[in-house]
Amino acid sequence: MAHTPWNAPRWLGSGIRNSDVSEASPVDSRVVRLFEETLRLELPSADTDLFETGVLDSMAFVELLHELEQQFGITVPIEDLELDNFRTIKKIEEFVANRERLPESAQRGP
Repeated sequence: MAHTPWNAPRWLGSGIRNSDVSEASPVDSRVVRLFEETLRLELPSADTDLFETGVLDSMAFVELLHELEQQFGITVPIEDLELDNFRTIKKIEEFVANRERLPESAQRGP
């Protein structure tokens, strides 16, 4: 079983399995791996609200933003820090995919 942080809810044991992302896009599987391998967080499903369930607290959110920028080569300007963009794995995947399509100059914001 993967490591679960000490403050994570107990129900976070089932996680998203590799078979759940086997037909996913490269962005999808990379986001799931980021949560599992880098952030050491297990996810019950791609639709789970990460804030309401306590999977993402303020410190984990800052770490997530940093890792998204590092691993995906994107920039997350303060104007794009809408929590709804990061509420679920699916929303994060959409956000990253949209940011990857933008030229670097457009990623920086106004």
